[in-house]
Amino acid sequence: MRSSNHLIGFVNFFTFLLSVPILGGGIWLSSRANNTDCLKFLQWPLIVIGITIMVVSLAGIAGACYRNTHLMWLYLFVMFFIIAALIGFIIFAYAVTDKGSGRPQVSRNYLDYYIQDYSGWLRDRVADNSYWAKYSSCIRDSKVCKKLGRTLNGVPETADMFYKRKLNPIESGCCKPPTECEYSYVNETTWTPTTGLTGTNADCTTWSNEQELLCYRCNSCKAGVLGSLKKSWRKVSVINIVVLIILVIFYVVGCAAFRNNRRIDNDEPYGEARMTKAQPSTFQL
Repeated sequence: MRSSNHLIGFVNFFTFLLSVPILGGGIWLSSRANNTDCLKFLQWPLIVIGITIMVVSLAGIAGACYRNTHLMWLYLFVMFFIIAALIGFIIFAYAVTDKGSGRPQVSRNYLDYYIQDYSGWLRDRVADNSYWAKYSSCIRDSKVCKKLGRTLNGVPETADMFYKRKLNPIESGCCKPPTECEYSYVNETTWTPTTGLTGTNADCTTWSNEQELLCYRCNSCKAGVLGSLKKSWRKVSVINIVVLIILVIFYVVGCAAFRNNRRIDNDEPYGEARMTKAQPSTFQL
């Protein structure tokens, strides 16, 4: 149809709109990198993909509305690599966050996190001492543990109240000792051993009531960061999968519009039959 050029114009407009959640996901990850997760390189692929889709969509709109074959060709060429990059990012996000989750604890609403439950490239990067010094400093500066304190009618919460809370991975891993250490609760970030040092977990001796230390040097804190990253990336990946499916559909429509532009440029009338029916033979038996 000749109206396919108008259709692709609308399609590219919606593609432009689809770039917003991708770019928004990258900005959301960036805000978490500054405040919580503290890994500041993971959001950039999404931001770059989102901006590129915006620019390419504008080229596609111009190409479709003005029947500019060169712009349409550029749109289809670049969009192919954008779709491939988005697929690669989704696969990468699921691959590096595939393993690991919190462990439920008896009489606790929150989970405990262990570094040995995670594996792969992301764990190695987070656990590396040269990187962890920056990550732990970022978490400490975010004051996530200081914000953990609660009061009820001016009275600090009790141990039973704290045990019923649902802590996020970083709060659980960095702001308190592991449950297996059997420390006695004083307040959200102050704990004392009940019968000397208990538990075989090295984090039991690493924990400190010093508010600038707490469990920032613990493996449980590193595991908490990994757990938080997994949740963040999975949320963004779900949105990316939906956007990817729609982009592929729009890309197919774009290919149809490109073929239509080529047909018009070649002065090939739409709907002309490529074969004509053969005339009946005058030869009769």
